[in-house]
Amino acid sequence: MKVVRMFRRAVRAIVPPALFLGLTAYFGWNAMQGDHGIHAYHQQLQLREQALQAQRDANDEQIVWKRRVASLDERALNADMLDERARAMLNLARTGDLVIPYGPHDKLY
Repeated sequence: MKVVRMFRRAVRAIVPPALFLGLTAYFGWNAMQGDHGIHAYHQQLQLREQALQAQRDANDEQIVWKRRVASLDERALNADMLDERARAMLNLARTGDLVIPYGPHDKLY
C-alpha cells in the first residue's frame, strides 16, 4: 500500500506542473512561430513594404504616362518637328531637301 500511495503522490506532484509547462511551451511556440505569431507579423510587414513600393512605382509610371499623353495634345505638337520625324522614320524626302548619306554603321538617331 505504501508503494501505491507514494506513486500516487509522485504522479500528483509531477503531472500538473508538467501539464502546465507543456501548455506554456505550446502557447509560447505559437506566439513566435504560429500563423499569427511574431515571425508571421514580420513577414507581413515585409510584404506590406513591398506592396507599398510597388504602388509607388506604379504611381510614378502613371505620372510619366500622363505626361506623355498630355504631350500628345494637338497644341503640344510642333508641325515642323512632326514632319521631320515622320520623314526620318519613313525614309522620305522632298524634292528640294538636301540629303546627306550616312554610312551603314552611322546612325542618325
